[in-house]
This record gives sequence, structure tokens and C-alpha cells, in this order.
Amino acid sequence: MRLWNEFTKGLWKEIPPFRLVLGLCPALACSKSMFDGFGMGLALTFVLVCSNVLISAIRKIIPSKVRIAVFIVIVATFVIVVEMSLKAWAYPLTLSLGVFIPLIVVNCIPLGRAEAFSSKNGVALSFADGLGLGLGYTLSLTFLGILREIFGTGYLSVPNIAFSPGFNMEPNKIAVFSDAFLPFNFLTMAPGAFVCLGVILGLMSLIGKK
Repeated sequence: MRLWNEFTKGLWKEIPPFRLVLGLCPALACSKSMFDGFGMGLALTFVLVCSNVLISAIRKIIPSKVRIAVFIVIVATFVIVVEMSLKAWAYPLTLSLGVFIPLIVVNCIPLGRAEAFSSKNGVALSFADGLGLGLGYTLSLTFLGILREIFGTGYLSVPNIAFSPGFNMEPNKIAVFSDAFLPFNFLTMAPGAFVCLGVILGLMSLIGKK
């Protein structure tokens, strides 16, 4: 039961950008499209799950005085793995996300969960915690990206996964509205990201109170 609770809390009760208000910088900068939001969310999920599991597994041998430095090294290792993998199999996503992939190293979500949870709990619970929060973050960025892209451009960038030759993931733009639709270009800009995020935060707060 506790494993299930640790997993599901990240999907609603403690969903990072809308409940915990964490990871807002990439949430605002990497949600111009569904493709960007989905890719950024998956990248952070991989880093969060792997770092949670490894830190939990070696938590008893990490000296308390250097634990933060060790956490950063572990997170940075998995970030490098993600960055190199994206360059190999999803290069358009790498170009779109830019510096925000390596900046996962200093993202408050992996480091926060390392300090608050995985360094104090077992491997199974840490895995459930990381997977739940990661998927919740992915859903949040994907939803935010869908709103901004559909109403800001009239299109939707759906991830197109190809397995031949090799493995590759590229965006496939699909028209959502007719040619008569006038897109709200404001939503594709930085102020539009703040407005969308603010509206969602308000709705989440209202739902939470009820």
C-alpha cells in the first residue's frame, strides 16, 4: 500500500509544478509545444528515477558532510547519459530544449528528492517516489505544451518514433484547426507561459480546496 501511495502522490497530491511549485524554469521554457514538454518530462523522469534508486542503495555509506556533493555527482552522471542519448536518438529535441537538459543537474526536483526522500528510504520506495513525481512532471509539461501550442499556433507536435533505420524520435506537426483560425501568438512567448501556468495553478488550488 505504501508503494502505491508514494507512486500516486506525484500524479496529483504532490505534482511538482502545480502543487509543490518546483521545476518552474524548465516548465515555462520547455513547454512551447507538446513535443518539447513531453521530451523534457521524460528526460527528468529518467534522471529522477535513476538517481533516487542509486542514492537510496548507497545512502548508508555516504558521509553526511559531503552528501550534497555526492548527490550532485550522481545526478550529473545520469544527466550526461540523457544528454548523449537525446543527441543520438532525438537530435531535434536536443536543439529545441538547448541548455535546459544539462541544467537538470541543478533542478530542485532531483536534488530535493535525494535530500528529503531517497537518502532516508529504501530502494523500492525511492523508485516509486521518483517514478510518480517524474510522470506527474511529464504530464504537467505535456499538458501545458498542448495548451500553448494548440491555441498559439493551431498545430500539435506529436512525437513520431521511428525504428527503421535504427531508433529516432522527431516531431510530427498536425493541424488542429482550419486555415481560418487566428492563433494567439502571445501564448508561444514567455508571458503566455506565465499566464497559462498561473491559470492552471489557480484551477488546481480551487479544486484542492473543494
